[in-house]
Amino acid sequence: MTDTLKPRDAKEVEDAIRWALDHDKALEVVGQGSKRAIGRPSQTDLTLDLSGLSAVTLYEPAELVLSARAGTPLCEIEMLLDRNNQELAFEPIDYGPLLGGEAGQGTIGGAIATNLSGPRRIKAGAARDHFLGFRAVTGRGDTIKSGGRVVKNVTGYDLSKLMAGSWGTLAALTDVTIKVLPKAETEATVLITGLDDATACAAMAAALGSPHDVSGAAHLPDHLASWFDGLPRPEAATVLRLEGFAESVEPRKERLAALMKPFGPVALLDEPDSRALWRSIRAVKPFAGAGTQGRPLWRISVPPAQGHRLAERITPAAQMFYDWGGGLVWVAMPFEHEPDAGSIRRAVAEIGGHATLVRAPASVRAAVEVFQPEAPALAALSRRVKESFDPKRLLNPGRMWAGV
Repeated sequence: MTDTLKPRDAKEVEDAIRWALDHDKALEVVGQGSKRAIGRPSQTDLTLDLSGLSAVTLYEPAELVLSARAGTPLCEIEMLLDRNNQELAFEPIDYGPLLGGEAGQGTIGGAIATNLSGPRRIKAGAARDHFLGFRAVTGRGDTIKSGGRVVKNVTGYDLSKLMAGSWGTLAALTDVTIKVLPKAETEATVLITGLDDATACAAMAAALGSPHDVSGAAHLPDHLASWFDGLPRPEAATVLRLEGFAESVEPRKERLAALMKPFGPVALLDEPDSRALWRSIRAVKPFAGAGTQGRPLWRISVPPAQGHRLAERITPAAQMFYDWGGGLVWVAMPFEHEPDAGSIRRAVAEIGGHATLVRAPASVRAAVEVFQPEAPALAALSRRVKESFDPKRLLNPGRMWAGV
């Protein structure tokens, strides 16, 4: 038996997990490994590599539904959708470059298992909101199926919601079905320059509370602005994206620009610059370069428009920018290998929300909590769910929390 098991179909996944059960072998579940360095270091004997399960098995553009094997690369799915003027509306982030790997290595199963989302999260939701159904093999060696090809297909407990964000700790996904949506005809971005963090969060809150259907709202402080594509000048920029038909985007951007003028100087970005800008925001470009790879990186979710309060509570030397209208803060710590988890956790406890240590050396990830620590009652529930699906702790044991 090799160190890596690479099944070619769902039956071989079931066989591999049953073999591991019989031999008391823990399995690291991966697709193409683009997110392998997120979470506590692997505590496994073998790798279950699902990249061999790769194919789009059903795609009906008129019905806005797509089914694929779990190891199908996201880039292949996005190219297929693009040819039909459709897209994954949850705009999944590509973690590869952030973690020192190549771009375009993520899989659709990995996107679902980690519940990915990008800047459009504030409008379209995360991966779980587009997840219609799946087949998977549990840690008991049983194949299970849930959901179907339409949104209203759930009777009883919605297992799809449970699988999304479970990081492969409950079951190995083999097939997934997702909802896709038409791609916007065009887009534009309203840009307000020179705002401090608190004013920027107030401006984004006003924009998101307006009737102008904003699909992206981010604040890029002046110390990071030069990293983002599409900006006319390297200065603090608060950016608001509008998408849709040209006949709709044009009047909406004018009205939104008028609404934003009391906050500061306003400019407009046309479609090419707007698309370039939001691609770089989605990719977390300032922290994906070679010069930042050794610095711990946090992904912190806080109540909407409260992101600026986080900056007041952690080291001033940290670099950060804001997405989701101030509800998502990307924070790169100033010193290599030092995540300063204590101050981050205290700040999040005061404001509310949760923090994930996205990037740090394995030795650091073994010593600090990577995912947000759970309250005792919730931790007990997590253990019971794990026990139900994977009583021998066969699949990705300890990846999210020690002992689970």
